Amino acid sequence: MNVSDYVRTSEAAEILGVSPGTVRNWADSGKLRARRLPQNRYRLFLMKDLEAVLRALEGSEQPARAAQASSGKEA
Repeated sequence: MNVSDYVRTSEAAEILGVSPGTVRNWADSGKLRARRLPQNRYRLFLMKDLEAVLRALEGSEQPARAAQASSGKEA
């Protein structure tokens, strides 16, 4: 595990342009993979995973709707 490849929840939220709560919800629902630090259970997100989400949302005016569409839910 190379620590420089990971970011915490607040940093992931800033990168994705959503709130930290949204990042946590996406992680809890399986839309975004989170790793946990064993010492404190903080969520860590791999930059490659965030880049994949950004590519999936590219061109979408409303990222939340794109995330719902990918999960099969309607807005």
